[in-house]
Amino acid sequence: MEPEAGRQDAHRRVDVPAAPGATMSTFPAPHTAPHHVRARPGPAARRFGYVVGAAVNAVMLYLINRSPGWEAVPFLTDATTQVLALVNASMATGLVANLAYLKWDPAWLKALGDLVTTSVGVLSMVRVWQVWPLDFSDGSAWNVIARVLVGVGIVGGLIGAIASVARFFRALAVPPRPTD
Repeated sequence: MEPEAGRQDAHRRVDVPAAPGATMSTFPAPHTAPHHVRARPGPAARRFGYVVGAAVNAVMLYLINRSPGWEAVPFLTDATTQVLALVNASMATGLVANLAYLKWDPAWLKALGDLVTTSVGVLSMVRVWQVWPLDFSDGSAWNVIARVLVGVGIVGGLIGAIASVARFFRALAVPPRPTD
């Protein structure tokens, strides 16, 4: 037997008889998404996430800006004041976005909000990289670890921003589902 003949037999179409009056199709139902596309979580789960995100940002804003605030953290230097405005802007942007999503969260708005919050976060991390208000003891591995983590955060944020742009345009192209 030739190898080609074996392949043809393996991929041979088999017709299955249907019940009288029934129709059969191998095409997926129109309401199903491809297997690689994850469905959005339900509204209750999304709202819970928005509440948690807003609460974390609000608590962090309070703790950093009250007295003694960031000054109580032993490895932060006086140069922290040079990055504080962008760090606060990053957390405030996340807080406002999550509060807005509680009221209304279509996919296009969520993608646009993610783009804004991610962009402000990247700006904040770039400023931290430039100023470097962290001071660990000499020879400590934490200096390298912190630099690597901030660098990974910047790269990850840039990738996230690109993904948010793609999600935004995809959400504009697809009509909203009634459950969103």
